[in-house]
Amino acid sequence: MRLTLSILLMAIIALPGIGQTRSRGRDLGIPFPGQTGPLNAITDVAGVAVGHVTLIEGDGKLVPGKGPIRTGVTAILPRPRGNWDPVFAATFNQNGNGDMTGINWIKESGFLEGPILLTGTHSVGTVRDATIQWQLKNGRQFVFTYPIVAETFDFLNDANGEHVKASHAFEALDRAKPGAVEEGAVGGGTGMGCNGFKGGIGTSSRVLTSAQGGYTVGVLVQCNYGGDLRILGVPIRSEITDLGTCTILSQPLTRPWTAGIPPCPASGLGALNKGIPAEHEGRGSIIVVVATDAPLLPHQLERIARRVSLGLGRLGSFAGNSSGDLFLAFSTANAGAAKPDGTPSLVMLPNDRIDPLFRATIEATEEAVVNAMLAAQTMTGADGIRSFGLPGDRVVALLKKYNRMR
Repeated sequence: MRLTLSILLMAIIALPGIGQTRSRGRDLGIPFPGQTGPLNAITDVAGVAVGHVTLIEGDGKLVPGKGPIRTGVTAILPRPRGNWDPVFAATFNQNGNGDMTGINWIKESGFLEGPILLTGTHSVGTVRDATIQWQLKNGRQFVFTYPIVAETFDFLNDANGEHVKASHAFEALDRAKPGAVEEGAVGGGTGMGCNGFKGGIGTSSRVLTSAQGGYTVGVLVQCNYGGDLRILGVPIRSEITDLGTCTILSQPLTRPWTAGIPPCPASGLGALNKGIPAEHEGRGSIIVVVATDAPLLPHQLERIARRVSLGLGRLGSFAGNSSGDLFLAFSTANAGAAKPDGTPSLVMLPNDRIDPLFRATIEATEEAVVNAMLAAQTMTGADGIRSFGLPGDRVVALLKKYNRMR
């Protein structure tokens, strides 16, 4: 299986439009507020690691169980590999039409006890079960455990085809490493759309000043929601109206909910849109993971997780009825807090000093979503549905038009 997977991954890498070849927001000169870490990624928080497995195969009309396949797995390790010390954590659901397994124990205990994995909606069970076995294989001892696996609906994928296997979850966890994080249509974000364009995985970070404690906040998103898309207040979606989601195949397609997706014009551009989310986008969602080295306790981390909503609001999200907007925040500080014996000594940042972390979370969330969209190449998936990558040059031109850039 590993040999087969390796061959598949080599083919994926060789395909045009796969992997990050497009500029991030700051590379384009977009003046996002705040000071980033050296990588501008969640991995700027020491000890955090990220890995992806991306699965892409086939084209044309959907054949259930066969494809086309546009899916994958993303893994996040809160501490260095082999360090099973739990971290303080908290979650917040802005809108609950989605799934993040294992959060009941986080809410009850205040601890996150293992890795976090992101994938497509109908792959959660497979990935969850595989994560248990991966932890056992890698030396974690437990009586029972509740893996954290979160999802968004990969509409460009044969989502009912069960193409994500246990080996793919193993591979994503084995690949997790510190350093630069690949963004766009990779890992769990492969088959996703965001704000009417191609979505996927994005990340960003902020570093507080020394007077504020010098702490780092890192954010990683799996972006698949429908929104109006504003960047630094500029109505990007209302201005770019010729790249709407469309299909290169004739209706009817194989899934009833796709009936409203228009045909792609012969021009090679997308369908026209009115600058507002189409009905089919309501099935989208977003997962946001926030990491920090600031010494925060679970009730404070819940406050951090709530601020993610404000970052998404800046971008034009309205957390639609069918959207699963699920957020998790954790702190790598207070090592040893979960040890079963003795009375651990804890360090807590005073609430009167937490405002800079709120701002950092909001800013990094906003930038992470934009990075996801800028990195994602145009992709055509199941039923010929085409989702267009957000064109960086046109974003820059619009920011200049509205005097947000020089």
